[in-house]
Amino acid sequence: MDSDEHTKENEFDALSSDLSGNESSHRNNEKTHDDQNKAGLSDDSIREITDALHDADNDNHLALINELSHADTADLLQKISQEDREDLLENLPIEIDPQTFSYMDSDLCKSTLSAMSASQVAKIISELDSDDALDLVENLDEAFQQDIIKQLSAKTRLAIEEGLTFPEDSAGRLMQREFIAIPQFWTVGKVIDYLRVATDDLPSEFYDIIIIDPLYHVVGEVPLNRVLRSKRKQKIEDLTLDDLHTIPAEMDQEEVALIFRREGLNSAPVVDNDNRLIGVITFDDIIDVIDEEAEEDILKLAGVEGGDLYRAVLSTTGSRFRWLFLNLLTAIVASIVISMFDATIEQIVALAVLMPIVASMGGNAGTQALTVAVRALATKELSSTNTFRVIGKETIVGTLNGIGFAAITGVIAALWFGSHTLGLVIGAAMIINLFFAGFCGAAIPIFLNKIGSDPALSSTVLLTTITDIVGFFAFLGLASIFLI
Repeated sequence: MDSDEHTKENEFDALSSDLSGNESSHRNNEKTHDDQNKAGLSDDSIREITDALHDADNDNHLALINELSHADTADLLQKISQEDREDLLENLPIEIDPQTFSYMDSDLCKSTLSAMSASQVAKIISELDSDDALDLVENLDEAFQQDIIKQLSAKTRLAIEEGLTFPEDSAGRLMQREFIAIPQFWTVGKVIDYLRVATDDLPSEFYDIIIIDPLYHVVGEVPLNRVLRSKRKQKIEDLTLDDLHTIPAEMDQEEVALIFRREGLNSAPVVDNDNRLIGVITFDDIIDVIDEEAEEDILKLAGVEGGDLYRAVLSTTGSRFRWLFLNLLTAIVASIVISMFDATIEQIVALAVLMPIVASMGGNAGTQALTVAVRALATKELSSTNTFRVIGKETIVGTLNGIGFAAITGVIAALWFGSHTLGLVIGAAMIINLFFAGFCGAAIPIFLNKIGSDPALSSTVLLTTITDIVGFFAFLGLASIFLI
C-alpha cells in the first residue's frame, strides 16, 4: 500500500470513529430531548404563545416559536384558533420553517396554503425535498397548482410535474427524486471521496447507496454502514445486499408499506416501466402511509370521509349526511320486520322492552368480527388458504358468546317478567343472532373485497342491517310461536 493510500485509509478510519461518536452523542442528545418532551407541545406552551401574540409581544412569541421543532410548530398551528393562526402567519411568514407544513393536517395545510399567494407557496416548496413538495402541491386546486409551478425553478418544476403524472396514492407520488446512484465498478474509496465533495448534490438524509449500470438500471443496493466498515480498495458491487427490492412507480402505496414492513427496509429504489431508477422511498414516508391508511380504514368504518376535524361545517355535514341516509334506509327495513309482528308485540309488551338487547348484542359482536377481518385484509394476512378458517373461527366465537349471553339474558328476562318461556325465547334468539353476527362479520368484508368493493366502507351498513333483521325476526318469530 502506498503512502497516499495509507493516509486515506487512516483518514477513513478516523472518519468512521468520529461518525460513530457523533452518532452516539446525537442519540443521547435526542433521547434527552425526547425525555423532556414526551407529551409534545403542552397546553401551557400554546397558551403562553397565544398570550404573547394577543399582547403584541413580538419578541417574546418569536423566541417561543423559534424554540419549537417542526412538528411542534405544526401542532401549534393546528390547535390555535383560525384568527390566531392567520395573525401568526401574516406577521411571521419568515419565522415558520417550510418543513413545518409537511407535518400539518392535509386539510388544514391546504386551506392555509390556499390563503397565500402563489409566489409565497412556491418559495416554501422550493426549500423542501421533492417528496414533501409534491405532497403539498397535490392537495391544492389544479389552477392554483399551475400558478405555483410556473414560479418554480426548472429542476423543481420538472420533479413536481412528473410526480403529478403518477396515479394518486402510488409509489411515484411518494418517492423523492434526491438519491445517490453510482456505477457498479466504483470502489469504496471513490464512493467516500464522492460523498465528501458532492455535498450540495446529496439528499438531506439517505440510508442506502444504489448501484446502477450504464443504462440506469438498478443492479444493487449497499447500506451506508457497509461502506463505512469496508476498505477503500473494496469494490462497491461486492457489498450489495443479497435481495434487491425495487418498487414500480405505479405500485399502490399500501402495497409499498407492506413490503417495507415485511422486509424491514430503510429505503427502496423506485423504477419506471423500463426498470430505470427514477427515485427513492424512505421509511419515514412509509410511516406516514401507515398512519394514513389506518386512519382511512377507521374513518370509513364509521362512515366518515377523510379527516373532518379541519374541514368546513357544510362540507362535513354533506359527507356524513349520505352515510346517515343509507343507515336510515336500512333502519326502515328493520322496522318493516318489526311491523310484521305488531300483533305479537301488542299482546306481550315485554317484547318491546327486550328487542333492543338482542339487536345491539348482535351488532356489537358482528363489529368485533368485522374489525378483525378488515384489518387482516388491509395487512394482507388473509388469502385463499386461510379465509374459511378465519370465517369458521369467528362463527364459532360468535356462537359461544351467544350461548354465554343467552344464559345471562335468559335468567334476567325470566326473573324480570316472571316467565321462563320468555327467558328461553330471548336466549335462543341471542344464540341465533350472534351466530349470524360472527359469520357475517367475517364473511361480508371478505366477499366485498373479492368483488372489488372497499370492505371498510361498505361492511358496516350491511352487517348492521343483517344483525338487526336476524335479531328481530328470530326473537319476535320465536315469541309468536311459543308465547302466543
